[in-house]
Amino acid sequence: MKIKLAISDESYDEVKEFLESKGIEIDNNAAFLLTETDRYINHLTVRDRDNSSKLYISVEDIVYIESFGHTVEIHTLDNTYLSGERLYQLCGILDPRSFVRISNSVIISRKKVKEITPAFSMKFTLKMANGDKVYVTRSYYNIFKEYFGI
Repeated sequence: MKIKLAISDESYDEVKEFLESKGIEIDNNAAFLLTETDRYINHLTVRDRDNSSKLYISVEDIVYIESFGHTVEIHTLDNTYLSGERLYQLCGILDPRSFVRISNSVIISRKKVKEITPAFSMKFTLKMANGDKVYVTRSYYNIFKEYFGI
């Protein structure tokens, strides 16, 4: 059996060693995901868009995450990567004090919002640290306002 671990750095080695001693293989491509309750990840395994190589990036580098069907893109200041996780899974493993969902297809980093512009029909346009614009939809309007204290 193969399992992917999404746990804190402090617990990672101990849990990995325990699972491997029980014959369970740790694999970032596994269908099963083991997470910690009330613990959030510090790093995320992603694939490079150009050559599909596996990389390990810090969640501090994430500007926003966007989903297009089954494709999930992780946007940083200087690059865009692909994730094997679904958006709802990322919501569960990213710290909600640092990340907030603003639409059915976008999660943003709170620290990477550079400009908030109100738009018509209970919406906001956000300019992110990498220069991209993303949009808060009406469904997430009140959640966004409360999150940012607007």
